[in-house]
Amino acid sequence: MSRSYDAIVIGAGILGCCTGYELAKRGYRTLNVDRLHGAGYGSTAASCAIIRFHYSTPDGVAVARESYFYWLDWAKYLGVVDEVGLARYVNTGCLVFKTEKNDYLRTVMASLDELRVAYEELDPEAVKKLLPVLDLRQFGPPVKRDEARFGKPTGDSVAGAIYVPESGLINDPQLSCHNVQRACEARGGEFRFNTEVAEILEERGRAAGVRLADGDEFRAPIVVNVAGPHSTKVNRMAGVEDEMKIKIRPLKHEVCHVPAPGGSDFDALGMIVSDGDTGAYLRPEMGGHVLIGSEDPACDELDWVEDPDDYNTNFSEQWFTQVLRVAQRMPNLPVPMRPKGVVDLYDVTDDWIPVYDRSDLPGYYMAVGTSGNQFKNGPVVGKLMAELISAVEDGRDHDRDPVKLHLKYTRRDLDLSFFSRRREVNRDSSFSVIG
Repeated sequence: MSRSYDAIVIGAGILGCCTGYELAKRGYRTLNVDRLHGAGYGSTAASCAIIRFHYSTPDGVAVARESYFYWLDWAKYLGVVDEVGLARYVNTGCLVFKTEKNDYLRTVMASLDELRVAYEELDPEAVKKLLPVLDLRQFGPPVKRDEARFGKPTGDSVAGAIYVPESGLINDPQLSCHNVQRACEARGGEFRFNTEVAEILEERGRAAGVRLADGDEFRAPIVVNVAGPHSTKVNRMAGVEDEMKIKIRPLKHEVCHVPAPGGSDFDALGMIVSDGDTGAYLRPEMGGHVLIGSEDPACDELDWVEDPDDYNTNFSEQWFTQVLRVAQRMPNLPVPMRPKGVVDLYDVTDDWIPVYDRSDLPGYYMAVGTSGNQFKNGPVVGKLMAELISAVEDGRDHDRDPVKLHLKYTRRDLDLSFFSRRREVNRDSSFSVIG
């Protein structure tokens, strides 16, 4: 079987769905294909779905701030009713600790100031009033759990923090993808699930569609790789990996699910906490629980994966390390003996900043290397990919004359060369999930 479209998007996570939706809004006949059984069932479903602004670069902050307004008025962005309901933004606020490694948040605060994002700079006493369950002694820099210093204070107090009240989470990341799928379908877009891409078709020196594992072909002059942890595999099919200065690899990550400290009413009073001093982050989870993730401190060995279809999906000792790091900050945190949570893959670039770009194969585009920090940016990524694709297909040489996207809410132009496949590694990055 062979069918023709204007654009084929490989992937139906939040970034793939939003890319298909924004192209469909521009009149493209789109098809999203995904190897799983529905939209958002891959790494998107495993996301902590945090909406926050503390990126390590001004452009990262700008994209996150712009995206916030789409989540805030999700129904307006979609323009349709989803029969199973809408994902919901829950405001919690976000507390970010100052450390030497993050330059005591000077760059972050400057970017927040530029974008007029309200925040409060807190000394340790004010942090304690805001979240009394915290122990505010300094424990960092983080070390491995088997080192003698682990869990022992290295100072009487942390340096302080900032509190950003306009921060929160999406209550159901998978549902958000289904919402965008319905919006895309209302614009004529199509979706095909349980569909594995086996080959990128080429014709006359440009992308021409995809061949599936079952032998079916779908033809299109535009193919967009938004395959998450499988994006490296797809790039190799297209033969574009070698020409990229920025490389991409899948990385195993574990998110811990543990009970909240007793008597803390963490559902109501808890917030997102980004704690570079202990090397972990956390957020409230329904039912009096806490989700805990790693901020990838330098002492930890990263678990790179060669084949995203063949890796150890079990929890490791890293689970206990992450929970015990947070237990330093929250002394009454229960530490279960049986790990619970999520084991999944991130799609990571050399500098943890994504690649949103064309490639050397005409008609083949990439929204890849999106790690664990781009869920929140889905709506804006869809728009920037649609803007990029439209401009390049109209003849613009994006490598020499970079496309810019106007961010209507933050009222600034975003130079998309920031996300180029040919850029040098960005030394301003946190080189972690913070981005």
